[in-house]
Amino acid sequence: MVNGVAVAIGGTAGMARFVARNNLRRVQMGRAPFNVIGNPLARVLASVVMMLLAACAPVPPAKKVDTGPIVFPAPPDDPRFVYERTIYGSGDIVPQTQEARLRGMLTGEGARGEGLNKPNAIAVFQGRIYLSDSVDAVIRVFDVPNGRHFRIGGDDPGKLSKPLGIDVDRNGNLYVADSIAKAIMVYNKDGKFLRRIGDAKWFDRLANVTVDPKGDRIYLVDIGGVTSQQHRVRVVDAVSGEILFDFGKRGRDPGDFNFPRDLVVGKDGQLYIVDSGNFRVQVFDRNGKFLKSFGAIGRQIGQFARPKEIAADPAGNIYVVDTAFGNFQVFNPEGELLMFVGSRSEQDGPAHYMLPAGIHVDEDGRVYMVDQWFRKVDVFRPYNLKADAGHLGRRPGAKPAPR
Repeated sequence: MVNGVAVAIGGTAGMARFVARNNLRRVQMGRAPFNVIGNPLARVLASVVMMLLAACAPVPPAKKVDTGPIVFPAPPDDPRFVYERTIYGSGDIVPQTQEARLRGMLTGEGARGEGLNKPNAIAVFQGRIYLSDSVDAVIRVFDVPNGRHFRIGGDDPGKLSKPLGIDVDRNGNLYVADSIAKAIMVYNKDGKFLRRIGDAKWFDRLANVTVDPKGDRIYLVDIGGVTSQQHRVRVVDAVSGEILFDFGKRGRDPGDFNFPRDLVVGKDGQLYIVDSGNFRVQVFDRNGKFLKSFGAIGRQIGQFARPKEIAADPAGNIYVVDTAFGNFQVFNPEGELLMFVGSRSEQDGPAHYMLPAGIHVDEDGRVYMVDQWFRKVDVFRPYNLKADAGHLGRRPGAKPAPR
């Protein structure tokens, strides 16, 4: 209320009209207009007018800043990996037809295809990505160099019930740990069923399978259970399928296991095993002799809160997924922490994870990280590897990278 007059400000123009009318009345009544300097109320109104005028001024468009590639670790440290791409389904692998591209241009729709339901473990062989999907009960195959997507294990013979851990041998044959069938199902690289290894009497809870790079042995991880003492690794002859020996039992001492989850054979031929309930990685020789361990329960990097799966790169470094941390940590063969990649997040994005699961490092050093919550696979390329180099760098119709 100003001099008995109610003021309703509807914008800059309304304020200007109100001030002009009030000044005119003051002149007609023989009074001076508002003294902005001496009148506190006038000063306030003048400030409001200036703010409204400033708010109406055009705002220059923000300049887009090219932040460059996403690298790990972040500057100023020297980068070792660069985020390359994310795979959500077949639409990210299979080239679009001309009709699909035209539809996308007209409607703004993205590439369509079969998405992931509940991805678990991952294995990669010469650019062909195998991904277990426990809800759909199949292995999804993303053949990147040839731009194909197909399924394995959906039909008899070799129909899967609940595929979890997977691995590929040096010939490209696929090995699948089926937790319901309690057996290993073996297929060739194109999905033809070859044979079955094991039966329900062999395991309490079959969790994972790893093929020795030498091709003579298969390592099967039995995670056991709360009431079971059968927390162990079973070693099987790769040719005959016969049991060679077991090692490990439930416990906390060196060489014991408490819910083992996964196993990888390092460059040195040693067996690195995720002992999840004891929050450590244990190392054995190929005959099951305990050698050492690294890691402990904790919330700091280099420690574990919920370790899950494990991988090894061509240089011998060890990669461990931690579901609680939402990342994977990289150790040298001696168990010394080198770096970590990723963070726990409720918002999807590169290296953002809610329920990370499987991990694999391919022949070229690319790292593949599976997240069940966001139903995706993130791919990280070694920083010094060119984008078009290696098996995954070969796209349909693309020229090979220069040597």
